[in-house]
Amino acid sequence: MLTAGEVAGLIAATGWVVLVCVMAMVLVKLARLLTETTKAVSELNNRLAPLLDDMSVTVSETNRQLVAVEAIANDVKQVSGHAAKLSGVTQTIFTGPLIKVSSLGYGVRRAIEARRTGRPRAGVRRAGQGRAR
Repeated sequence: MLTAGEVAGLIAATGWVVLVCVMAMVLVKLARLLTETTKAVSELNNRLAPLLDDMSVTVSETNRQLVAVEAIANDVKQVSGHAAKLSGVTQTIFTGPLIKVSSLGYGVRRAIEARRTGRPRAGVRRAGQGRAR
């Protein structure tokens, strides 16, 4: 028969064996995890290099296109400035004389009407007449 000390030693030894087995399983799983992580990082690195190259080409092309768009925008700005100047010149050339001709026509028409009726229309004052209050 086993003594109490031997039973305690046997229980302690069994506990240590169980603990070592559990630790061995944990270490095996950890080693598998590290192996899979290493594979994943390697695959990511293999995929990342071409992706970064493509991105660099895309950014370069975008910058080139932006330079072209900026040139187009400057041309449009210049054309709109010329159009505004042309509009101002056209307005000055045509509206000034047109207003004068229109005013002259209106005055001539009023004068002809006043001569026909023998008296000026309402709102037209003769020399020396003041406004009735």
